[in-house]
Amino acid sequence: MGFFLEVVLGGLMAGLLYALVALGFVLIFKASGVFNFAQGAMVLFAALAMARLSEWIPPALGIENKMLGNIVAFVLAALVMVAVAWVIERLVLRPLVAQEGIVLLMATLGVTYFLDGFGQTIWGSDIYKIDLGISKEPLLVLQDTFQGGLLLNRDDIAAAIMAMALVAVLALFFQKTSTGRALRAVADDHQAAQSIGIPLDRIWVIVWSVAGFVALVAGMIWGSKLGVQFSLAILALKALPVVILGGFTSVPGAIVGGLIIGVGEKVSEVYLGPVIGGGIENWFAYVLALVFLLIRPQGLFGEKIIDRV
Repeated sequence: MGFFLEVVLGGLMAGLLYALVALGFVLIFKASGVFNFAQGAMVLFAALAMARLSEWIPPALGIENKMLGNIVAFVLAALVMVAVAWVIERLVLRPLVAQEGIVLLMATLGVTYFLDGFGQTIWGSDIYKIDLGISKEPLLVLQDTFQGGLLLNRDDIAAAIMAMALVAVLALFFQKTSTGRALRAVADDHQAAQSIGIPLDRIWVIVWSVAGFVALVAGMIWGSKLGVQFSLAILALKALPVVILGGFTSVPGAIVGGLIIGVGEKVSEVYLGPVIGGGIENWFAYVLALVFLLIRPQGLFGEKIIDRV
């Protein structure tokens, strides 16, 4: 029982990280109605910015405290992602605002390859580390409840806390702020939102900035666990099945979908892997997403679209 709980908890924490990336997809889709294939590249670009700035800034400013240096680097990296969001909106999205969704989709593909190449040009192409100061020694808990206790990774616990805090902040942002309500209005109908005075260009800058901030948090966490390398962009695409499962327009759906996929792939890898062969963790999420596309294409929390003829 203790081992099973370790597997499930590991899956839940991995699922939260998938959900973080999926949140970026949902935010962009809610605001523009287009799927942002550049989110994985944004995660990589943000992680590279965080890794390199955490190397450069403390010596340049004479900061000896590692935690303080990380905070300064994080703030600067967040500003970099806001600048990237502003440039994308101004140079790519604004000229295409009246175009079909497929045009915007192709534009995000172009942004993906641009960020991949531009990131290598500015930050370098080596493998970098992000040291958050979290001990790598596992934490032993519930020794009195289970024989041998449960082993939990401290960085997974920290990642889960940051992910839950970010989700709570985003939920309050969408429900309680005027900007969040304006964003939902834009998501429902661009032209109607513009007709009542909601500035579409400003909303898009805000939502891309929020998506960039989410990408920074996800990239920082993944980078501290796996190192900042260009496979992060591929790993971030694991959020695609999460969005399909939870629904393209649902923030809670991104969370629930991430948790389901995280737990499902861990449990299947551990318990089914020895029977049918390894590698289940690599394809489980995509098979589950395919099943949902066949039986419930709008996802668990997505709205079913009904076209009247």
